[in-house]
Amino acid sequence: MRWAAFSCVLVPVVLVGYGTSLAGAAGSALGLVAVTGVCRLLLRQSERGAARLIEEQGQERRGRHGRAGSGAHRSGRHAGGSAPED
Repeated sequence: MRWAAFSCVLVPVVLVGYGTSLAGAAGSALGLVAVTGVCRLLLRQSERGAARLIEEQGQERRGRHGRAGSGAHRSGRHAGGSAPED
């Protein structure tokens, strides 16, 4: 967000420096502020939707006891045990 604020200030200064009227520079600044605000709003909305989707997918994968679905990451052997030999 800092870069957006920086550009909203920098662009009008540069425009005035190159001979654009103050009114034109102010209009450009207001336009940049509006576009930045809308983009920020859409980004936050998208982040919330993605977080909600991830949460819903996580709940679907959990079994009755809150563990991962059947067979996930199971090797069939006990930790530290040795396999029987024939």
